[in-house]
This record gives sequence, C-alpha cells and structure tokens, in this order.
Amino acid sequence: MTLRSKELGLFKSHLPSGKFNSITDIKDFLVGYKTICQKPNASNSSLIRSGVTVLLPRGREKNPSPVWAGFYSLNGNGEMTGTHWIKDGGYFVGPICLTNSHNIGIVHHTATKWMIKNYKKQWTENHLWAMPVVAETYDGVLSNINSQPITENDVWQAFSNAKTGKIKEGNVGGGTGMICYEFKGGTGTSSKIVKINKTKYTLATIVQANHGIRPWFTVEGKNLGKQITRNRLLNTKELDSKEKGSIVVIIATDAPMLPHQLKRLAKRAAIGIGRTGTPGGNNSGDIFLALSTNNKKKLPQIDRAMNKFEYLNDEVFDTFYEAVVQSTEESILNAMLAAKDMVSIKPKGKLISSLKPQDLK
Repeated sequence: MTLRSKELGLFKSHLPSGKFNSITDIKDFLVGYKTICQKPNASNSSLIRSGVTVLLPRGREKNPSPVWAGFYSLNGNGEMTGTHWIKDGGYFVGPICLTNSHNIGIVHHTATKWMIKNYKKQWTENHLWAMPVVAETYDGVLSNINSQPITENDVWQAFSNAKTGKIKEGNVGGGTGMICYEFKGGTGTSSKIVKINKTKYTLATIVQANHGIRPWFTVEGKNLGKQITRNRLLNTKELDSKEKGSIVVIIATDAPMLPHQLKRLAKRAAIGIGRTGTPGGNNSGDIFLALSTNNKKKLPQIDRAMNKFEYLNDEVFDTFYEAVVQSTEESILNAMLAAKDMVSIKPKGKLISSLKPQDLK
C-alpha cells in the first residue's frame, strides 16, 4: 500500500483535508482515467505509456450549466483550450480533460462529441457551441508521443470510468508517462476544508505533474534534491540539464466565487508549485485553472435577462489562498509517492525511479 504525504507525517501545519483528501470531496465532482501501457508487438512497434484524465465538475448532469472559472499561466509553454473564453466570459461548460502534448486534438474532438451527446436536448434545440477544456503535458521521455496513440475510444472509456470517492494517483490517466523533478511523476490530488464564519467549504486540487529538475526538489522548505543523486535523468554537465517539463493544476471549490476571484485563486497555484522547488523553468508550461461549482444556473443563451449571483467578500480570501498553496504542494508530493518506476525510451534504458518514503527523511 502506497502511503500519501500526510500519512507519512508531512504537512502537519496544513489545513484539514476532506474525507478522501481528493478533488472528489467536492459534491458531484467525478474523475475518470484511461491508462494506456502497451509494449511493442506485431501491429505496433511503439512503447506507449500515456492516457487521458477526465474531470466532470458537475458530474453527468443532462442540463448544462456554467462552471465559473479563472485562468492563470505562470509560464505559457503549454496548452489549455477554452481559456480565451474563460478570460472573457468567466466560465466554461462541460468537461476538463488532461492528456499528452500530441493528443490534444483527438481528446478535444471526443470531449466535444460527449457534450453533444450528454446535452443532446439543448444542443439540438439551440444554436450552442461546445468548447471543452483540454490541457497537456509532454510524456515523450517515457512514451512514443509521436505515434499519437490515444484513440477516440480511449477518451470515451475515461468518460465512462469517471467516479467519485477515492481515486488513483501516480501512473494513471494523463499522468501515466510523466516525470517530476527527475523522479516518476503523474497525477496527484488533495483537498482542504476552509471555514468562513460557520460555513465549511471544500477547496481541492488535482495536478498532472511533469516539471522540475532534481536539484530544485524541496519538501517543507528543505532542499532534498541535491542529496538524492540516484537515477538522474539529465546530464548535469550539459545543456540537457535544463527543465523540459510542465505542470497543470486544476483548483476546484464549492464556495461561491466571482470569475475575477477565481483568477486570483489560480495565481496562488504558482506559490504551491514553488514550494516544491521549481522557479517555473523556461521550457515548462505552468498552467492553472480555478473553478467554482457554486451558483448553478442555466446557460446564458437560454436564461433570462436579469440574474442574481452570491459570492464571498474578497476580504475573507486569505484562507482560500492558503488552501490553494497547501493543496497544490501536497498534490505534487502525492503524485510522486504514488508513481511507479519506469524505464525511459529517450534516452533508451534510463531508470526513472519513484520517490520513496525514505527519501523524505
């Protein structure tokens, strides 16, 4: 059994976590994976370790509703679709999907099909557009990314597998072939409980961690990366020592927030990843999306002219900012601890080892 960061005694000063210490602690939030691990065979000469992660903030509801959101890019060497509208409109509709860099197209195509099917009545009777959010990180060290291995059926399976409750971490879904601080990386999640007056809210994150170089790696303020020299991926004497990865952080809450507040929330993920050591390398796509499942309403295109919106006062947000930082930091460690060793294809035969509990002592 893999122990998570809190079970190892880390982050004792952090805010309390939800029941599952996961983004699924938010009501109706579903997470689905399709993990693809294929060895070369007669019909396929490629070694594939890849996949898709599907996030459904409103579950499988048949009535589409805006999900209020804010976006922030610390370093833009990556992609997240739909963000132009999020910046202007302050919301998105439908799923969020995470995959690898060369498969955004097929994942976006299939997610659009899912929306047309799931919201069939509204999409048939109205002139509505589908713009799912799809983000990526690069898994080409551990998988033949240029073979574009993900199929439409793989994405459908991730949608079908979406569930609540305890979810897997590490080498799963879009995180299957990812590397973090030259350890095996991948998918990680955590949640925090924020109390405002007498009301408790949940804030949670899920990360696809594929960033950082070993000397940067830091836990609870202690630089451990320089001490752990085994199985380094990069050549420290050449330009190959530069970071070549990315991280996507999805922040979700059930607290009522305006889009500008969610953008400010998204910015704090940068502090969370910084706590683990990264300065946000030049070749890294550090991309963050914050969303609120509160204030469920009809689509603006079919709603009335006048609306009401409940939201928290900006002055109570410090604890939410704290929660984002802590949850992001914890999710990254959870991804690394849950991950399993893999051997690289580029360079060939290099062991990418997982982070071990003894490394943290």
